[in-house]
Amino acid sequence: MDFKRYLITAALPYANGPVHIGHLAGCYLPADIYVRYQRVRKRDVKFICGSDEHGVPITIRAMKEGVSPQDVVDKYHKIIKDSFAEMGISFDIFSRTSNQIHHDTAQAFFTKLYDAGLFEERESEQYYDEAKQMFLADRYIVGTCPICGNDGAYGDQCEKCGSSLTPEMLLNPRSALSSSAPVKKMTKHWYFPLNKYEEWLKEWIVEGKKDSWKPNVYGQCKSWLDNGLHPRAMTRDSTWGVPVPVADAKGKVLYVWFDAPIGYISATKELTNQWSDYWKSEDTKLVHFIGKDNIVFHCIIFPAMLKAHGGFVLPENVPANEFLNLEGRKISTSRNWAVWVDEYLKDFPDQQDALRYVLCANAPESKDNDFTWKDFQDRVNNELSAILGNFENRVFVLMHKLCKGRVPPVDPEFVTDADKALMLEIQQTKARVEAAIEGYKFRDGLAEVIDLARKGNKYLQDNAPWSLAKTPELQTENQKRIDICIHICLQLTANIAILINPFLPHTATKMRKKMKVVERMLDWENAGRMDLLKTNYPLLAPELLFRKIEDAEVAQQVEKLKNTLPVDTTPAMEQPTEQTATPEAAVTADAIPTIAPQKPEITIDEFAKMDLRAGTIVAAEKVAKADKLLKLEIDLGFEVRTVVSGIAMHFTPEEIIGKQVTVVANLAPRKMRGIESKGMILMAQNGDGKLIFVSPVTTADNGSEVR
Repeated sequence: MDFKRYLITAALPYANGPVHIGHLAGCYLPADIYVRYQRVRKRDVKFICGSDEHGVPITIRAMKEGVSPQDVVDKYHKIIKDSFAEMGISFDIFSRTSNQIHHDTAQAFFTKLYDAGLFEERESEQYYDEAKQMFLADRYIVGTCPICGNDGAYGDQCEKCGSSLTPEMLLNPRSALSSSAPVKKMTKHWYFPLNKYEEWLKEWIVEGKKDSWKPNVYGQCKSWLDNGLHPRAMTRDSTWGVPVPVADAKGKVLYVWFDAPIGYISATKELTNQWSDYWKSEDTKLVHFIGKDNIVFHCIIFPAMLKAHGGFVLPENVPANEFLNLEGRKISTSRNWAVWVDEYLKDFPDQQDALRYVLCANAPESKDNDFTWKDFQDRVNNELSAILGNFENRVFVLMHKLCKGRVPPVDPEFVTDADKALMLEIQQTKARVEAAIEGYKFRDGLAEVIDLARKGNKYLQDNAPWSLAKTPELQTENQKRIDICIHICLQLTANIAILINPFLPHTATKMRKKMKVVERMLDWENAGRMDLLKTNYPLLAPELLFRKIEDAEVAQQVEKLKNTLPVDTTPAMEQPTEQTATPEAAVTADAIPTIAPQKPEITIDEFAKMDLRAGTIVAAEKVAKADKLLKLEIDLGFEVRTVVSGIAMHFTPEEIIGKQVTVVANLAPRKMRGIESKGMILMAQNGDGKLIFVSPVTTADNGSEVR
């Protein structure tokens, strides 16, 4: 179906704390990439979000800080909004569910269903705090966990052992507000009959979304539907939230998961008077970006609410991501085991795209992934800087050195098949990036752009214009080849700026300004063109796109995390809404590596016989019928060398392409599995046997001697 407009939402973050990198990786960064792409495609798109300011987490935070719930949401709404803005998350509106327009919209939605007789009124016994004269939500009840004995377990979950609980399961339950023992008291609530929409949901999801929704989303929905649906209470006893618009509902508010998704609608109303065009026209494509813990609410409960109300479009897709762990442990806001975005921006000013790059390249699109500070450093230094940044900088340096700082001309008579192949590759990369973004495979799309820069580096190395400039006897012909090489590389650079723009907008802007072109050059329709930069046009002087992440910076961040660990470093289970997943080994300050014994000493003359060179892995593949071997193609500056290395049990071919390594370049060749290996790469080994690359501290020119 051809859609006339796009309505993109990202999950409303709770305004009870800052956002962390797990939130960014889970939904906000992929949503922003998708929206930026739609904008440069000149499509009508609205990007909707806002802070979720109701619910028990808000009131608990207020209670802990000794302030009002309004004080809490005012504080964290600003922190969250500012963090998103500085990271380049380009919402069209970032609203608040405490706004009056949201209260009015949510109440009108509830009233429509109430007047239609859709709700079921039920009375039930719930815990009540007589001292505070109020009913207690599950999280307001604490007691001893019957599973692990934790005395601070909540009425819905024990955060120490991870067990799901009910208030009735707690031993010695008490009110979190007054510490008194709660009593049971009758109360009335309104239930939405989700079971009546079960067959419709099965038809819509099981039969209609199997081939278009991500397997993790489809699978979770199908599991819920297979187990059968039941009525769910859509109101709560509280004084903080949207009041239930019914005469006999004093002291009751809308359930936060009824109220929050309606926030998408109210925020759109706040943004534009044409809001109904986006929510009520069949030619609108509605896409919800969320984390996996919100799948049921966005794929089953909210669509059923929209269906019951009538007149609203339903989500075309809900591309939920899995969870991002941190240094082998689940991210935990309650234990402060997180990289907070506002703190990152203070520690790494002007490094927004470095984080965007790593979170996208390591995105948990199909499985839980792990963020480590070492991987962050490696990806920024060895991929973003060494491949994309290195290519762009080399091109600008050579243009100023060999072409007088201007875009050189192209003599068609001197264009080679290799030139044509690279120009074709630019067009094909555009198509592949397009398909990846449209299919919500943002990690693949970003990898395609980096791979194009890698191919640009190889093309530049193959043509070696710096060498052509050293043969004055062929000056005319050589200058024509130099001009063609630099011209194509400059056009490639301009294309990379367009293709990288949805992913790394700050970088694209830097590149555009260095090329002295207007913003509309970044429009998607321009990708694939080879006339983006006009012949004889002067460009600015070279300036590095990215700075390296230093060892000291990484050490400081790891130390900061270590200082948050409790004395008992055994990973504890956390509630899924913390954006967490299965724990692994913790970072420990006392880990002592096993050191191999020192080998017999050698003389300086013996060492001098070794020719150690810096090189970059430009290609890698597994060796057939050899579980431990990878065939590597390593750019040594003066040639591309084949090296067979026994590292296949430690690295996949894809993850090492672009890595800079130290190579023993004068090792006698030998055949391994029929492949002649000419050299050896140097690796270090941890005490647990894990291999680690030993790369130059800073990126060196390929072929540089290591002494």
